[in-house]
Amino acid sequence: MAKRKISNTLALAVLGLLQEQPMHPYEMASVLRERHKDSSFKINSGSLYDTVEALARHGWIEPVETERDGRRPERTVYAHTELGRDEFVHWIDELIRTPVAEYPKFMAAVSYLGALGPDGAADALAERADQLQARIVETRAVLAETVGSGRVPRLFMIEVECALHAWEAERDWTRRTIAEIRDGSLSWPRVERAEQGWTWSAPADQKGRK
Repeated sequence: MAKRKISNTLALAVLGLLQEQPMHPYEMASVLRERHKDSSFKINSGSLYDTVEALARHGWIEPVETERDGRRPERTVYAHTELGRDEFVHWIDELIRTPVAEYPKFMAAVSYLGALGPDGAADALAERADQLQARIVETRAVLAETVGSGRVPRLFMIEVECALHAWEAERDWTRRTIAEIRDGSLSWPRVERAEQGWTWSAPADQKGRK
């Protein structure tokens, strides 16, 4: 598969907005935040303007007019091109069909959970579970105010629902792991360095258990 000329997923957000109507970058940022898309895309003015410029440079979008509001600087309004429309649809299709390795930071840290020791690991996981729960509660409230109230179609915020399920699954795994650490069913092996390399053995209170 040929490498796509633009791979920054913020470009997806821009192309998606321009399917609705032409917009200038400031309006794009406002609409994305109003729709809580900042949970799916990293949005800041610098990266958004850079993305818009890259899309225009490759012919995926094009300037259609320049507008001025009072004394504010002129703003360039962009619209998608047919090329941009085709690239948008193909890109979405590819991302949904094909899982890719994304290397999340949490997974990298969990691979070395043993370095914290049982108490440290349980405490760190407990704090993460609490923060996940707070995020879940906040997100449920957002969905209730938007999709639940009928103000926004469910399909328009389906990615928020997907993220909510992922956080709930992570929270549940985290809580189970905490319980296993605290009841001893997830034991900490004793690791020692020998001439032939690192060796490990079960803790004294685990030896002899079936």
